[in-house]
Amino acid sequence: MYRDTTCGELRTGDAGKSVTLAGWVQRVRKMGGMTFIDLRDRYGITQIVFSDDNNAELASDASHLGREYVIQVHGTVAERQSKNPKLPTGDIEVIADSLKILNRSEIPPFTIEEDTDGGDDLRMKYRYMDLRRPNLRRNLELRHRMAFEIRRYLDANGFLEIETPILVKSTPEGARDFIVPSRMNPGEFYALPQSPQLFKQLLMVSGYDRYFQIAKCFRDEDLRADRQPEFTQIDCEMSFVEQEDVIDMFEGLVKHIFKYVKGIDFTEPFPRMTWQDAMEKYGSDKPDLRFGMEFNDLTDLAKGHGFPVADGSELVVGIAVPGCAGYSRKQTDELIDFVKRPQVGASGLMWVKYEADGKVKSSVGKFYSDDDLKAWGERAGAKEGDLLLVMAGDAMKTRKQLCELRLEMGNRLGIRDKNVFAPLWVIDFPLFEWDEETQRYYAMHHPFTSPNPEDIPLLHSDTGKVRATAYDIVVNGTELGGGSIRIHDAKLQDTMFELLGFTPERAREQFGFLMNAFKYGAPPHGGLALGFDRFVSILAGLDSIRDVIAFPKNNSGRDVMNESPSPIDPAQLDELQLELCPKSEK
Repeated sequence: MYRDTTCGELRTGDAGKSVTLAGWVQRVRKMGGMTFIDLRDRYGITQIVFSDDNNAELASDASHLGREYVIQVHGTVAERQSKNPKLPTGDIEVIADSLKILNRSEIPPFTIEEDTDGGDDLRMKYRYMDLRRPNLRRNLELRHRMAFEIRRYLDANGFLEIETPILVKSTPEGARDFIVPSRMNPGEFYALPQSPQLFKQLLMVSGYDRYFQIAKCFRDEDLRADRQPEFTQIDCEMSFVEQEDVIDMFEGLVKHIFKYVKGIDFTEPFPRMTWQDAMEKYGSDKPDLRFGMEFNDLTDLAKGHGFPVADGSELVVGIAVPGCAGYSRKQTDELIDFVKRPQVGASGLMWVKYEADGKVKSSVGKFYSDDDLKAWGERAGAKEGDLLLVMAGDAMKTRKQLCELRLEMGNRLGIRDKNVFAPLWVIDFPLFEWDEETQRYYAMHHPFTSPNPEDIPLLHSDTGKVRATAYDIVVNGTELGGGSIRIHDAKLQDTMFELLGFTPERAREQFGFLMNAFKYGAPPHGGLALGFDRFVSILAGLDSIRDVIAFPKNNSGRDVMNESPSPIDPAQLDELQLELCPKSEK
């Protein structure tokens, strides 16, 4: 073995012990006749001391070491005179009596430290070096510990971990599939699974009544901070259950992991909110409940006063921002600029300041009296010193725009604390969503989601009002996971396909194997999938899932480290009997 001790384990009780360590040189410091090396491995950092008094030649060799050199050191543990309370090993040092260079390193492109000077692109290109940084290491250690604890919890509750195929049939309904050509079957293709959905339902038909898998999933969609083309989910399914059974089981899992990782004990049931209430109160189906600023409908108060924006809008809605009546003109203009950004897409913003002396100032004071604007404030719960921000337009679009502004104000006021967690369940989603462009309904989740039993009579008569037996778990404005009770009745599944515009032939072509399975005794079943990457990132206090994945892609879906995707050899295309079209101009 190259070492008998790691760089994170020595303490004052080891003083006088002879040890051998190996690792990477974090930094070299020279002080008179002494050379100090910070030696780093996965477990921590230990200070190594080379002294001219002990061995001048060895100290000279040490002084010429470079950053990220891989070395082996033998020496004796000693208590430090000048201790470093920032390091677990900061009370000791190793007095070296031998040094061996195992590998030299070029000068690294960025500092391998917690607060690095490397930008995202540079760190992604040299990801194998980025992963040496302690914060990345902690993230992957957290991911490892969570995976093991999730497996322990589910095993204790009777779940079997069963792997499902990666090469599957393409069923394009939702995000785009990644397609894989088959050499042995020219002209035919596999898809990479967006989720194990169909297979876990087949496992229920097969009698494996509690299944789980920490599963790789793939979606060819536009990326953002919490999305990657390949991601991991905790995929689960249960038989002979109703919605309450699934929610109870996985609320228990989430509570268990919060207690295990953060020491937070959620003793009360997570709150629940219908999709309709979430959209009306927060403009989002994944509301952040760490702070207030609920939406308030001001439509009836705003209309009929000669203000064209309000009179021509379906909805006028506002939020009361506490303590911000002192905002300057520059600050309110910044908010107007914010809502006009393309990612928000609003045409403007109204504001009302309720000042401490009882005065009211507003951007729309020309159209409304002080009493009118005070009525707005009473409706919105605004107090003296508060700022009321109001938007108007199409109801759904305006709520989503105000949601973005609400989150921005939460950030500006510093009340979206990453050490505070506000979980909830969102229930009673619509079963269908209407698409104006194609003039048809789509499944809001997937075609196998069961309608709420109370709403089944509405399937044909009032399709848009049918609620799904579906549920999402949300933490701090992030959808941690979601699921549903599935359709297990073949006739109801046929109705669902019909409403989604599938011909019987197309339904059989895409889902025939599942429909056939349902003919042979499908139990009532339902499940849920939690985003594993998201779960880890929330507990690590990160905004992006990228730094809890060892080798992620960038926002263009590229791995800049191994330069993929990339062209392939024409001989491979010939084997697959494929021909590339010329690239189209964007």
